[in-house]
Amino acid sequence: MAPPASPSLPLVEISGTPLERGRQYGEAVRDRLHSALAYYEEAFGHSAGLTWEQVTARAARWQEPVASYAPHLLEEMRGTAEGAGVSLLDVLALNARGEVLYDRSFAAMEADSGTDPTVVEEEPAEGCTSFAAYGPASGDGHVWAGQNWDWRAAAAGTVVMLRIVQPPAPTLIMQVEAGQIGRQGANSAGIALNANGLGGRFDDAVGLPQTVVRRSVLDQHAITDALDVLCRTRAHIASNALLTCREGFAVDLETTPAGYGWMYPTDGLLVHGNHYQAGVPAAIAADYRPLSPDSLVRVPRAEEGLRALRGSTGPDESRKLIKQALSDHLGLPESLCTHPDTRRPAVEHWATLVSSCVDLTTGDYHVTAGTPCDRDYQHLPWNLYDGPDGSPVRRTS
Repeated sequence: MAPPASPSLPLVEISGTPLERGRQYGEAVRDRLHSALAYYEEAFGHSAGLTWEQVTARAARWQEPVASYAPHLLEEMRGTAEGAGVSLLDVLALNARGEVLYDRSFAAMEADSGTDPTVVEEEPAEGCTSFAAYGPASGDGHVWAGQNWDWRAAAAGTVVMLRIVQPPAPTLIMQVEAGQIGRQGANSAGIALNANGLGGRFDDAVGLPQTVVRRSVLDQHAITDALDVLCRTRAHIASNALLTCREGFAVDLETTPAGYGWMYPTDGLLVHGNHYQAGVPAAIAADYRPLSPDSLVRVPRAEEGLRALRGSTGPDESRKLIKQALSDHLGLPESLCTHPDTRRPAVEHWATLVSSCVDLTTGDYHVTAGTPCDRDYQHLPWNLYDGPDGSPVRRTS
């Protein structure tokens, strides 16, 4: 008897003006977007005792900063809301769900809602294990980037693969929750962005949502311009950004409202998790504790597993080795390949929603619809280089 086929992630492609792209997007993901709203209404009620009306009221504080920095992205959100039949603030809340969740001034809303802020614990940072591998770390000579994206298990049914055609800007491929305009992915200029939550409470100043920062990074034609976006924008919460480009270069930035740290690969391999690896920011150093302690296990296990890429003789073998490395279960359920912890309430279950494996040399993009240990990679029908700047680096070996 043949094994069941691996599940696939829905594919959504949008193009045109920002408003047109948004409308196409909202119409295509209407059901999943409504599922996302229902889940986050439950999740925010569970974690902080807030109604969805209170959540969207908090999310409204990001409307003006997004409009000032990237009016086209706010317009895309507006079109998404129209296409899905929801309000702009609903879509803005989905794009700023991390900012609302980790906002230091969130306690004021908790007090307004009647919830005792002293009993609301800081949420774990969004879990992910990201990697870049090239040069001596890549036996087949290709440039690889990817990650396990770990988040709330109930959000799995909201995830889509999104392709955005937006000339003259690069064409993007991203894995996102329905309604979000940016998260992690790669573009036709050969730049990949993989991201990880870091945690830590900073000041109350309003910065940009991560979805807007990450989308703006992937809208760039050159690695230096992508770095410029990260260094010259003020994000609202701390997040890690691992940038890889097809020419064989990677750099990791730990971005926070208080300052940045950075790292480069060692022998062509760089892995980052959810703790500060370049250095704990001085603003939080006195009492810093990793919000995702399992990250201290995931990072070295991923490094160990990915070192096997040095012996790869071709991309097919490389994908198998990457899948094997990202399927590690040491510390299960909060392992590199994350599974729901049945000791917790269902609303708090976490899992690897997507494992991604991007070949920046050929433009091939592979993902799993869930944990990589028990399903195959889905080879997307879109090649990264079918868009502006789209000429993959040619290898002679």
